[in-house]
Amino acid sequence: MNIEPYIAQLLYRYQCVTVPGFGAFLTEIQSAQLIESSNSFFPPKKLISFNSYLKNNDGLLANHIAQSEKTSYEYAVSAIQYEVFLWKKALQENGLFAIKNVGNFSLNADKNLIFTPNDQTNYLTNSFGLSAFVSPLVKRELFEQKIEAIAEKDVIDFIPERRKTSAYLKYAAVFVLGLGLAGSIGYPLYQNQITTQTILVETAVQKQVQNKIQQATFFIENPIPAVTLTVKEEKLSYHIMAGAFRKEANAQKIFETLSNQGYKARRIAQNKYGLFPVLYGSYATFAEAEKAKKVIQKTDNPDAWVLVESL
Repeated sequence: MNIEPYIAQLLYRYQCVTVPGFGAFLTEIQSAQLIESSNSFFPPKKLISFNSYLKNNDGLLANHIAQSEKTSYEYAVSAIQYEVFLWKKALQENGLFAIKNVGNFSLNADKNLIFTPNDQTNYLTNSFGLSAFVSPLVKRELFEQKIEAIAEKDVIDFIPERRKTSAYLKYAAVFVLGLGLAGSIGYPLYQNQITTQTILVETAVQKQVQNKIQQATFFIENPIPAVTLTVKEEKLSYHIMAGAFRKEANAQKIFETLSNQGYKARRIAQNKYGLFPVLYGSYATFAEAEKAKKVIQKTDNPDAWVLVESL
């Protein structure tokens, strides 16, 4: 599941959106700005910043995902954990990654996390429909001079010329008016006649079809008895994550090792980050997966966690 759109949706409504295990996005309202040097105007907007120390789960993002996807809260928490895992993996291998419409993350020389917000999206709802623009400089002195020059010009009187209307134009107008009245009366009568003929034809066709149906008789010899099939398929939607690997050969090696150790290991198709995930196993209920996870954390992998997803 991609949680990036849900982060952007919450930034419109709240001042703080926390991603559990990663950090929090904070917003601050900035007033409208005017840059006189370039005659540029900017509407009010929300400035986005990031705090990597606010990692505790406040339930806001998980509840929003659960309601939007119509799924459980546990599934939403698992989806957030998996997405954060992929983000950290991308930072370790590539040194950067981006959250659409929110901003970019990168690591500096000291391996510190740097956040660069996206200025293309304005999350202040009160500024909806407003955009930045550049206004040309208004030269007021020249405009006033033009008005004065126009006022000084002489006023030209306009005297319309009277023309005699020919008599034949009056008769032509009367003739056109008569044609209009005749058309307004005759056209509805013509339309009514066409409608009547259409209804008669449709009625005749329907009678012929009904007669054909009444004359037809259908017989089915030796009908096949109805067969009822009952298929019961158990869905395994809870999985214990062993890891995700950049090289498919490494993922296959871990898969074979876990299988030899007695686990019902599985491999998942390559995800959008180019990683190949490997699972310890899959379970039908969250309770079974949670119980198995605790055993695996004590005996084999302390970083194992539960992924909730229909595979």
